[in-house]
Amino acid sequence: MSKLDKAKGFKKSKPGTYLSIATSLFGAVGVAKQVKRGRAESDKLLLLDAAISAAAIVTGVALLVRELRRLGDDDVLGG
Repeated sequence: MSKLDKAKGFKKSKPGTYLSIATSLFGAVGVAKQVKRGRAESDKLLLLDAAISAAAIVTGVALLVRELRRLGDDDVLGG
């Protein structure tokens, strides 16, 4: 298996999935800032947008965790 083949399979590997989870959770920082700004300005629309964004992040992380569990021992880069 060439290095290029391993790189293509990274997204479907455990490290790739962990990286995707971390990236998704990093979006929570932006949502927290949005909530803080929405509360300070009493902007209900901004708070609603933050709640929907938070729901999307939670759903995305849940899907990634499910994928991580499915990977099990079938790790592409594990050797």
